[in-house]
Order: sequence, then structure tokens, then C-alpha cells
Amino acid sequence: MTEPTDADGGTRAPLGPPPGPGSARKRALTAVLGELRAVDGALYAAVAATSTPTLDRALRRLSRAADHSKISLGIAAALALSGARARRAALVGVGAVAVASASTNLLGKRLVRRARPDREAARVTVDRYVPMPASASFPSGHTAAAVAFATAVGVVLPEAAVPLGALASSVGYSRVHTGVHYPGDVAAGAVLGIASAAAVLAAAAPARVRQPNTFTAW
Repeated sequence: MTEPTDADGGTRAPLGPPPGPGSARKRALTAVLGELRAVDGALYAAVAATSTPTLDRALRRLSRAADHSKISLGIAAALALSGARARRAALVGVGAVAVASASTNLLGKRLVRRARPDREAARVTVDRYVPMPASASFPSGHTAAAVAFATAVGVVLPEAAVPLGALASSVGYSRVHTGVHYPGDVAAGAVLGIASAAAVLAAAAPARVRQPNTFTAW
């Protein structure tokens, strides 16, 4: 059997079903994700290329201090000594950190497995360096834990919402500044942190309903 030919006698590919709508959607999604990765990489490169010698040391120290949620846990310890409502804020804050950390390390990083940025290729100044983690880059665990703590504590203790939110934002940016995360990793970590805080606050809500006299300050 001969191959199909066109009007000029050239051989055409065998006839087949046209691409379905699923294929078009997949191509569009792939294109969008590719462009988002390009923007993410460009933002990372812009931060790396911006000279900020005054900020470098402070952000490097902040990034290191946030390892293992040391800052959040230290604040929680101080809150636990500051009255009943502050103790409740510390409790839900620590719970939110635990949920965010578990979600990040057991789900997010294992599912996505994004490689860490190449600091040398991006020419991140050595003055910013913190140890490069061995885990996957997406999402940022430091950011997820810091945002989870700030969100949960801020709901129970509104006067702490702004300073803790500013601290969490600084922790997230420090991870990009020191070259260990892309901005997209930090954004995803923030979303995960908010979701983790919401889950812990929702779990605590039934206890307030069952014991109204104990939780009237919430």
C-alpha cells in the first residue's frame, strides 16, 4: 500500500484523529508554567544582581535564625508567660508551625522536587551565603512556618498581627536574598502557611464552642 500523497505528489503523514481539546489545554498549561518559571528566575536574578551590602548581613542572620522555626518558637515561649490569651495564641501558633512544617516536608517538597537555585551561576555575593539545604526548593519551609505562626497568633492576638506579619515577610524575602529559594517558592510557602493556620484555627474552634467560659477572650 502506498503512502497518501498531496496534490504535488509529495508524501503526507498517515491520517489520524485531530488533537483533542485536552491536548490543547495541556500545551497551554505547559506554556504558562514555562513563562511563570521564566519570571521566577528573572526575579531571582534581579535580587542577586542588586547590590545591598548594608542589608546582606542582617538578612543572612535573620535567615539563619529562622532555621527550625527558632524565632517563632522563642516568641511562643515569651507569649506563654504573658497571660491566658497570649498562651492560647502561643498554642495555636506552635500548632500552625507543626502543620506547616509537616505539609511542606512530607507533601510539598516530595511532590514537586524542584531543584535549588544555582547561586554561583546567578552570581549571588558570598556575603549573603547561608548553608544551601539539601531538600527540594519548592515550597519554602521557612516561609510556610513563619507565615503560619504569624497568621494563627494574629487571629487570637490581633495586636501582634502586624509585627509578626512583617517578621514573616522578612524571613520569606531573606530566603531569596541569600540565594536558597526562588520567589515562587516563597509565595507558595506563604499560601501553605496561611492554609495551615486556618486548619489549626478551625480545629480549635469546636473547643471554644464546647467551653464558652474558657475561651471568651478569643
